[in-house]
Amino acid sequence: MRRAILMLLFLASWVPWATAQKSSHADYFEHYEGTKTCLTCHQSEAESFFHSQHYQWLGTASHIVNAQGQALGKMNTINDFCTNPSSNWIGRVENKKGDVITRGCSACHAGLGLKPSPEMTQAQLENIDCLQCHASGYRRDVYQNGKGQWEWRPILWENQEGLDSVAKRIGMPTRVTCLRCHANSGGGANFKRGDLEYALSNTTRDYDVHMGKDGANFDCINCHKGSDHHVRGRGADLSANDMKETVRCSECHKTAPHKDADLNRHMSRIDCTVCHIPTFARTDATDMVRDWSKPAYNAEKEKYAATITLETNVKPVYAWYNGNTQEQLLRQPLNRLADGSVGMMIPQGSRNDPKAKIFAFKLHRAKLPYLKEQGWILPIQVEEFFQTGELDKSIREAAEHAYGVKNPVYGWADTTRYMGIYHGVRPHEQALHCKDCHGAGGRMDWKALGYPADPNPTGAPAPKEEQ
Repeated sequence: MRRAILMLLFLASWVPWATAQKSSHADYFEHYEGTKTCLTCHQSEAESFFHSQHYQWLGTASHIVNAQGQALGKMNTINDFCTNPSSNWIGRVENKKGDVITRGCSACHAGLGLKPSPEMTQAQLENIDCLQCHASGYRRDVYQNGKGQWEWRPILWENQEGLDSVAKRIGMPTRVTCLRCHANSGGGANFKRGDLEYALSNTTRDYDVHMGKDGANFDCINCHKGSDHHVRGRGADLSANDMKETVRCSECHKTAPHKDADLNRHMSRIDCTVCHIPTFARTDATDMVRDWSKPAYNAEKEKYAATITLETNVKPVYAWYNGNTQEQLLRQPLNRLADGSVGMMIPQGSRNDPKAKIFAFKLHRAKLPYLKEQGWILPIQVEEFFQTGELDKSIREAAEHAYGVKNPVYGWADTTRYMGIYHGVRPHEQALHCKDCHGAGGRMDWKALGYPADPNPTGAPAPKEEQ
């Protein structure tokens, strides 16, 4: 009964859209029978998508200085949010009330439940969930098949007429489509990235000059367009490249876009994000500290989690970045920073590096377990922990799954991760001014950036003759 009510509500949400616009695939097939229906016409597209980072969750890592030539991505690295998807892939974890508290990391994988494999098989191609990115209004849930295995299915899988209608409404990915995964990663709205908020789905120029309806009104694919299902763009804390080309402001903006010559001079060493993204997490709070050593119980959701510190209107931190990053990888010694924390993702570059610029970052701190004897960072089997709160058991199971280590002796390490901030770009009226960075109370840590002192301690604009 409950499912029937949900289906009716869902149908009510898409019928007006369907009647207002002709479906792009209305005449191409009668009934949607899973991905094999798409493969009838789009075999080559499926094959190209199979090799993409969106499907493999692995890719070339030429910008990770300690990658040692290996392909990297979500599947074989660790992060300080939900740690690693491999042992937390798919399932239905419920609390005592029977409410689903997690379905696994594959909820944001464009597949139907199988883990991606290096070998391209027909089963892997039919595992691609084309509707996840290309069907407006598509929703899915986890179900067990006849063998007891979990798989993703459309919530309308028992309603052929409704499913056909959704499956025929095919188009390019929209902001809503992309944000459905990218804004909800890390356990909640804007928890992880900090600059990818649901507010971007329908916003103004003042909130983001690129996505605002009264601004450029871009969809994500306007900037991140690629080819053959490979997407351009990479943040400073992402392990893999999907394409060699990245997204640069200079593609659309002149190299000297300001009327003020001093501002144009700054651009040689300062990225646009520094001045044009004064704060992030302006609507949805973002996760700034995640302490896995201190389990927290949410009585309302009847769910355990790490102790998480959320903040809004966060000022970025600033660091030099030349396009390369050092990553804390599995089976590599802990990369201890000067403050004793483990550097999970550390941008490379310095004031003396001609290829480096100052960029804006979200600085995420966490506490993760590590193997004392081996000196390796440890993931956590978070899906089980969410339900039971049995942290020690979840760490031990993850140690065996990741490293084959039974009865691990582990400790806790503070961690540091720099995350690039690129969205929520403000118009020039809201950009930073000289005294925001220079002079008493300025936001820059000049000594950390390699300067003996503030190069402009008064915060005054440069004289006209210097401009």
